Amino acid sequence: MFSTTAIGIDLGTANTLVYTKNKGILLNEPSVIAVNTTTNEVIAIGTEAKNMIGKTPANIQAIRPLRDGVIADFDMTTEMIKVIMQKVGKIIGGSIRKPSVIVCTPSGATSVERLAIKDAVKQCGAKEVFLIEEPVAAAIGADLPVSEPIASVIVDIGGGTTEVGIISFGGVVTSNTMKLGGDRMNDEIIHFARKEYSVLIGERTAENIKKEIGYALIQHDKEFMEVRGRDIVTGLPKTITINSEEIQSCLKESLLSILEVIRRTLESCPPELSGDIVDRGVVLTGGGSLLKGMPEWLSDELLVPVILAPSPLESVAIGTGRSLDTMNLLQKLNS
Repeated sequence: MFSTTAIGIDLGTANTLVYTKNKGILLNEPSVIAVNTTTNEVIAIGTEAKNMIGKTPANIQAIRPLRDGVIADFDMTTEMIKVIMQKVGKIIGGSIRKPSVIVCTPSGATSVERLAIKDAVKQCGAKEVFLIEEPVAAAIGADLPVSEPIASVIVDIGGGTTEVGIISFGGVVTSNTMKLGGDRMNDEIIHFARKEYSVLIGERTAENIKKEIGYALIQHDKEFMEVRGRDIVTGLPKTITINSEEIQSCLKESLLSILEVIRRTLESCPPELSGDIVDRGVVLTGGGSLLKGMPEWLSDELLVPVILAPSPLESVAIGTGRSLDTMNLLQKLNS
């Protein structure tokens, strides 16, 4: 059985969220850690560390230890989880002693990657660690009837991965994972600014551009945005004006790849469940689903209803935490 303290963690490429049954979302911080490379001392994590990206002296590094939905730097991930556990302990009141933890993992994660996640959390003092596949967690968090014999299609567009899953009877009927998400879109915007305007911009600027004037492949009124960066030729600061159609064009390849992986998953759906998909449609979650016009565009392309989950950014964490009550489901997923 679970210990008295049980928490759910959505260990995401872009953000890490912590959920408990009694208090809901306790923590929502960017998955970034700032370290002094001379002393190996952790300077900051989360929002404070993210604000340091690209702005630190040589001896301080702001690191994103998770890439493409899995651990890229084991030691830094462990340090980040330790600090997160301490923060959660303070919020709850006192330190967390031997909690039971459930962590979501990409459905395409290898056994080695799953073991790395378990080890990282156990090293932070967890009594027992359970893993749940991201599509299942996202579906539970989006209030879909995952335990019933009804097809629930979830598309989770995260920072590092896009997960598409068809859930029925508490398990994944079919799923696909693609290592493409919000981070890739940011990279494409950075590449576009460099190629078209000879200006270097950072990750945070690219993310702001995506949020402000990024559109899925739909008709829209052209929007403009002033962007500051560094001129590649002169090396001096420079301000440029870009428009939403340019950003839409540079994101086209990524968006079509996401569409393709959704189609591929729907095509491998058993015929008996296909009727449910026509009636119930597809539910979008994750930060990438907030790109303007995403539901409308996908609905036009897939010819089924496409809706946003009630809390797209928090669905996975909420579902991870809620599944703490479902011991049978956990044992089935970890058998």
